[in-house]
Amino acid sequence: MTGTESGPAARAAPAGWAALCVALLLGLLIGAGAVSLANGYLIRSYLLSHPEVLPEAMQRLRDRDAAKFVNAYRKQIETPFAGAWEGARDGDVVMVEFFDYACPYCRKNNADVARVLAEDPKLKLVWREWPVLGPDSQTAAEASLAAARKGRFAAFHDALFAIGRPDSATLAEAQKAAGLTPADLASVGKAEAGAELARNDDLARGLGATGTPTFVIGDRVLQGAVGYDALKKAVADARARG
Repeated sequence: MTGTESGPAARAAPAGWAALCVALLLGLLIGAGAVSLANGYLIRSYLLSHPEVLPEAMQRLRDRDAAKFVNAYRKQIETPFAGAWEGARDGDVVMVEFFDYACPYCRKNNADVARVLAEDPKLKLVWREWPVLGPDSQTAAEASLAAARKGRFAAFHDALFAIGRPDSATLAEAQKAAGLTPADLASVGKAEAGAELARNDDLARGLGATGTPTFVIGDRVLQGAVGYDALKKAVADARARG
């Protein structure tokens, strides 16, 4: 699943999901000693009568868990592979994007990411390859890692997104546009690329990511093509929190 327009997160909740949410919330409250059983019954009755509050409550739980994971694995998340970064080397805020070259939402959001970066001299942008859409995504990710090793990541990245979905023809065109040679593309072996992509997959899943693009800014995780305004605000919030 990529973006915000489709996939499991955008579909109606399955039968019994509301009851599960109620049970989880009550368990958290009662387990923490925050409410008595009588009050728990009242809360349960309220939630069943007002199920609209459940999505927000569950989103807050997900955000809390994601923030804990970010803080525990911040170094791994924010340390780029070779030259897969741009902006301020020691930026006071780091924006990390997990992306897939075959993801149309990543392509759609690329201009917004570039705009935020261009307007903020203190921001560091780190890209993390997360090829989840098939063999062409995998091949593109491996070529992209080689571009990062040779200091040509941004040129390759922007060229391929501008050309279109990755396949043998578009990859060759993007590599040529970025000034990459066959020898350059062999600079990252299959084993090294595989280790990096497996690491990125572990990090993305630890964040609770459900698709691409997924952004980590400060201790927040934003999923989907959220656009310029949301990215700009998340950077400002992260900077304000220090």
